Amino acid sequence: MTDKDATHAKLTLEDIYRSHHERGKRYGYLYCHGERGLYLSEWIGKGKTVLDLGCRDGELTRFFARGNTVTGADIDRKALELARGKYGIETLWLDLNAEFPFEKGAFDVVVACEIVEHIYYTNAFLEKVSSILKPGGMFIGSVPNSFRMRNRLKFLAGKEFDTDQTHVHMFSHDKLKKLLARYFKDIRIAPIGGKILPFLKVSKYTPGYLNRLFGRDLLWKAVK
Repeated sequence: MTDKDATHAKLTLEDIYRSHHERGKRYGYLYCHGERGLYLSEWIGKGKTVLDLGCRDGELTRFFARGNTVTGADIDRKALELARGKYGIETLWLDLNAEFPFEKGAFDVVVACEIVEHIYYTNAFLEKVSSILKPGGMFIGSVPNSFRMRNRLKFLAGKEFDTDQTHVHMFSHDKLKKLLARYFKDIRIAPIGGKILPFLKVSKYTPGYLNRLFGRDLLWKAVK
């Protein structure tokens, strides 16, 4: 592919995602109502060099931006402009399927929330993430829980359970853990969001097997 072709492909992908963000009113929006942010703030702490892949407009980044040196990367330049203006982070315009211009061992933490389901070649991506982490560095991310009970019932009823056309992979708790275990250790996966019963939310106080079955999202932290 020539440089001209690569630039055209990148611009095309940017148009797809910007339109996706605008139509879905995703600027200023947080999946699972920001529940991931509390985990990220605690797990990352302060004084870290952090790379936030797929940061969009920084609505999740804000939970760990203060007290850390943060670089955000995304395909949507409008989103990056919003992130810079609101939270003062450094930003990079990247197609994460094709570009990964980071030095080995450059970061204490890499964050990739709601990103891996969009990446074509997940093994290559995770190998790159591992390479840019310092020894003992932490990889934090999340993906939708594609096989939660609600989606299974939709499937049985012959209905679409994932209408996001930018998703190229689906993950269950077990599939995600096996994938992460190829490159990382000390893996913790926390299902978040969703309800087990109308009056009982998925939480750290409810049984793990029920959380895995009813959780809306799968949030993880793992160590290099």
